[in-house]
Amino acid sequence: MDLQNQQRIKDAAESFGADNIIVVLGASDAEGAGIYAETVTAGDPTFAGPLAGVSLGLPVYHILDPLLKAEADPQAWEEQISMMEMVLNADALVAAVNEMRQQHGKDVL
Repeated sequence: MDLQNQQRIKDAAESFGADNIIVVLGASDAEGAGIYAETVTAGDPTFAGPLAGVSLGLPVYHILDPLLKAEADPQAWEEQISMMEMVLNADALVAAVNEMRQQHGKDVL
C-alpha cells in the first residue's frame, strides 16, 4: 500500500473513528491482499509509511468476500465485479484478508 493511501486511511480513522470505518480491498493477488490487510490492522509491516507501528485494528474485507457480495446490489455486482470474480482466485484472496482480520482486526459483518 503506497504511503499516500496509508495517510488517507490514518486520517480517516482519526477523523471518523476506527469504529466507523470498514476497509474494502480489491487486490488481485493474495500476497498483496494480505500485506494490505496487515497494514490497516496491525500497521505497516515494512515500517516505511505513516502506519508504521500504528495498529488501527480496522475491519478489512476483500471485495470478493461472500459477506460483501450478500450486501451488494445484485445488478451493480454483475456490472462491476462479476468478471473479476470469475478470473481471480477469490478463495485465496478472501482467505489472505480474513487471516489478517482475525489476527489483528475486527469482524463487523
